[in-house]
Amino acid sequence: MVTSRDVARAAGVSQSTVSYVMSGRRSISEETRRRVLAAIEELTYQPNAGARALASQRTQVIGLVVRFRPGADTTGLLPFIETIAGCARAEDHDVLLVTADEGSEGLTRLAGRALCDAIVMMDIEAADPRIPVAAALRVPVILIGVPDDNAGLHCVDVDFAAAGRLAVGEAAAAGHERIVVIGHAPDVVTRGINFVHRFEEGAAEAARSHGVALEMVSPVEPNRAGAEAAVAEALHRGGPRTGLVVPNSPAVQPVLQALLDRRLVPGRDVTLVGLCTDAVAEASTPAVTNVSLEPRDVSRRAMQILFRLLDRAAEPPAELVELIPPRLTRRETTLPAP
Repeated sequence: MVTSRDVARAAGVSQSTVSYVMSGRRSISEETRRRVLAAIEELTYQPNAGARALASQRTQVIGLVVRFRPGADTTGLLPFIETIAGCARAEDHDVLLVTADEGSEGLTRLAGRALCDAIVMMDIEAADPRIPVAAALRVPVILIGVPDDNAGLHCVDVDFAAAGRLAVGEAAAAGHERIVVIGHAPDVVTRGINFVHRFEEGAAEAARSHGVALEMVSPVEPNRAGAEAAVAEALHRGGPRTGLVVPNSPAVQPVLQALLDRRLVPGRDVTLVGLCTDAVAEASTPAVTNVSLEPRDVSRRAMQILFRLLDRAAEPPAELVELIPPRLTRRETTLPAP
């Protein structure tokens, strides 16, 4: 097994110089740095993670806490997880994915056993009981989501209020005087996931601004039966010229199919605006006008902040809450403006 001593001998430097080049903790001449890196590449040296952790008091691991629940839209989480993992690897860190619903005990285990240098938390509830515990940990914690009380923790999320305004504004611009929001899944509503009320407040604000009626059908199971029942209720209330907004991403395709089953073509007979990723919107038939969830932008910004918090020499961002602006893309399911 190749050791740092072998690298030092090949580069003609001391073992401590090899350590300084790898950690970046001391200024090393460019010529010496090149020799050390060349020796590392030639010998295919991989530093022992345990030894490096002892020396630096860092694990080079980021803990990612995601609660997978029955019926959850796990495919919607993949862009977040992929981006977080990619950003971590770019900073020479690995990701420890914690999926068990352990609540506060899971956070304490991660930090108490020194398993990671920092923690990313997702699936944030409005009144999340984990937040006070997370705020008291000795490692940096960042939230993807915004609780009612962030307890001084940094948060990054989509601006869901702006998303609500964009979606309702698009339906109103298509000439609809009545707009129905086909709401979130029962589990999301019951647990008070933070983005639900923010989206609804933005939608209500836009309805008032445009002078249109806004109604809710909620909660809605994101399956064919749930979508059929929701569409039936929405059309019963307002007729076929009702504009539909679907912030429940897994329900977008079932709602689209429920309309087509009734011989109502979105973009010709009714407007449908979904809150979903561009990939979901583009894969639908017809392609759905959508407000994007921007998962990669949210994750990328969260990781930028997290590594600033890990850098003892860097100033943390002054703002504790950063909201990523959503983006509306008009596709085939919006009626032409009158």
